[in-house]
Amino acid sequence: MLRPKGAASKKASIPPDISATRGVSSWKEAAVWLQSRGIEDIECITPDLAGVPRGKMMPTSKFTSNTSLALPSALYRHTISGEYPEETGNFRYDSRDSDIKLVPDLSTLSVVPWETDPTAQVICDIVGTEGEKVSYTPRNVLKNVLSLYEEKGWKPVVAPEIEFYLVAVNDDPDYPLHPPKGRSGRSIVGGQGYSIAAINEFDELIDDIYHFSAAQGLEIDTLIHEEGPAQLEINLRHGDPIELADQVFLFKRTIREAALKHGIYATFMAKPMQGQPGSAMHIHQSVVDKNTGRNIFSNPDGSPSKEFFHFIGGMQKYVPSSLVMMAPYVNSYRRLTPDMACPVNNAWGYDNRTTAFRVPVSDAAARRVENRLPSSDANPYLALAASLGCGYLGICNAIEPTEPTHDSANEGSIELPRGLLEAVALMEAEPDFATVFSQGFIDIYAGVKRGEFETFMQVISPWEREFLLLNV
Repeated sequence: MLRPKGAASKKASIPPDISATRGVSSWKEAAVWLQSRGIEDIECITPDLAGVPRGKMMPTSKFTSNTSLALPSALYRHTISGEYPEETGNFRYDSRDSDIKLVPDLSTLSVVPWETDPTAQVICDIVGTEGEKVSYTPRNVLKNVLSLYEEKGWKPVVAPEIEFYLVAVNDDPDYPLHPPKGRSGRSIVGGQGYSIAAINEFDELIDDIYHFSAAQGLEIDTLIHEEGPAQLEINLRHGDPIELADQVFLFKRTIREAALKHGIYATFMAKPMQGQPGSAMHIHQSVVDKNTGRNIFSNPDGSPSKEFFHFIGGMQKYVPSSLVMMAPYVNSYRRLTPDMACPVNNAWGYDNRTTAFRVPVSDAAARRVENRLPSSDANPYLALAASLGCGYLGICNAIEPTEPTHDSANEGSIELPRGLLEAVALMEAEPDFATVFSQGFIDIYAGVKRGEFETFMQVISPWEREFLLLNV
């Protein structure tokens, strides 16, 4: 990784036990870590249902004095537009509008490199006021899924790939987005997949992404230009699902800040531009034995195991019902359309990018399943929880997959929900999800998504003005 300017000289003066760029193991170390860097303020953040950072900012002295940090529980019941939807189905508000508490995870402590004043950040878990578990927050939903694996003696390993667009500043939402100008003074056009020249158009911005990432202890594996105009993809190293969800959570913020520094926007909308490919968050997944580290997707002789096939079977059976956790907005389903470089099926295959669940070419130790359905607008904690939860159910219920698809899987009918309300209804109707994701989460999430759909329905689109205004 690239090192920010001046990092080497400052690091030499920091005691070895708190020299790490990211994370400490105790409050005592946290105090020394913050003091040695001259940190004045700290942001205590946590992802809401949309993956937006929420929390509190305070002076460092307050943070290290064991201050209790509370937030209203209603924070997890508002829509992406900040509204509080009507109670529907099993969606209800807390009658007391009670507090929930932020509990800093000190392993996530890092600097905020784009701030002008010395500032740090820490990701927080959520508990009740008495320390009780709160099941419906995104980090806790993922932790619950991981606990089910742990009970079996397993540990999932994941590697996300996040696509996003760079777009010119757009201060009027009535106007379509368009690509920004690069260093050549011209806007990037489509069809630049894997083009180094297209990446070089934004060299200074990409340097800042690397510098900001290195300062936070975030490691980028590779960066490429995708097919869309000024569409980039960042691949992350494989690892623990919570750590990788944390990284995606912070990467989104980092990339947006780096883009703003250069006078452009970075967007993780699933389908920001009409006629262009959407942006995905592909998830590579495998499962290892906790004690031996052996990939349970492979038998000792290197052949695929029954767990491997059952994991795929679970993805095929349950992912359509959990798709709303991977495609959470009305815009997400604009990406899931035929002929736009995105699977619209429930098939699997070996090294077949037209299938929803692709098995990349690998040796037995690295055998994995790539879920190609999640969009980049998804909350990473919920997308990982959904994908791993479906695979877990497949293994536990010994669900057999279909035969692998060898040709294009996108030529038949669409095998997925076509819109947000259909996806919400499927999630609510699946009884096996109550244990995996918690009934409390399902009820709240479904209510929020219905509220977002109703807000969307209040907006009249250009298509309606174009074709209905004078024709009906």
